[in-house]
Amino acid sequence: MKGLTGRTALVTGASRGIGFGVAQRLVEEGARVVITARKPEPLAEAVAALGGPEVAVAVPGNAADPEHRAAAVATAVETFGSLDLLVNNTGINPAFGPLTDLDLDIARKIMDTNVVAMLGFVQEAHRAWMKEHGGSIVNISSLSGVRPAPFISFYGASKAAMISLTETLAVELGPTIRVNAVAPAVVKTKFAEMLYVGREEEASAAYPLKRLGEIEDIGALVAFLLSEDAGWLTGQTVVADGGVSMTGGV
Repeated sequence: MKGLTGRTALVTGASRGIGFGVAQRLVEEGARVVITARKPEPLAEAVAALGGPEVAVAVPGNAADPEHRAAAVATAVETFGSLDLLVNNTGINPAFGPLTDLDLDIARKIMDTNVVAMLGFVQEAHRAWMKEHGGSIVNISSLSGVRPAPFISFYGASKAAMISLTETLAVELGPTIRVNAVAPAVVKTKFAEMLYVGREEEASAAYPLKRLGEIEDIGALVAFLLSEDAGWLTGQTVVADGGVSMTGGV
């Protein structure tokens, strides 16, 4: 893909799952990556799997912590000399059930981690590098952000907010910074295990492609959106769902 070799990317929530898959694809395309997550040990393992400190460094911390966000951005610029690409992947969903029973403190935590932290990373990246040099940003939303998602609906609300911010940021930051989003359906990660483990054939039956998403599916799509091959795309949310939204399935 054009324009990824030699670039520096910050990928949040990247010790495993979609975030790690994105980081892995970017390294394969010639980029260097700074990855974040809360726990240092899985991050260290991820750095080793990505190829070591020549191509990957880790900054452990809580995405909702402003000091962590500033440190991650500074590490990218100081270690690799730039911050050209940002992937906001960190997300939490500690609640399951109807909105009428939702603990509002948990609701605030979801918004702080999934939405406010995302905007905070954009602000830090903009100040430190992208305002002067340009760049590309991809926010990892969810199919639950574009259609109703009973029992995980506040998570969906946070992902809908992410899509709205993606569109506004694309307008505000153009023409030198592109901002897009990806909205996956169920991808086979630890985060989504409760949705498919032990019933994968049943879970994938409504999908026209008859399978759930793989980490590599999202990594490839994100890499494309970050690359110059997607140079005329901004403010878009790409639904990556194996066609399930066309069938009314979940």
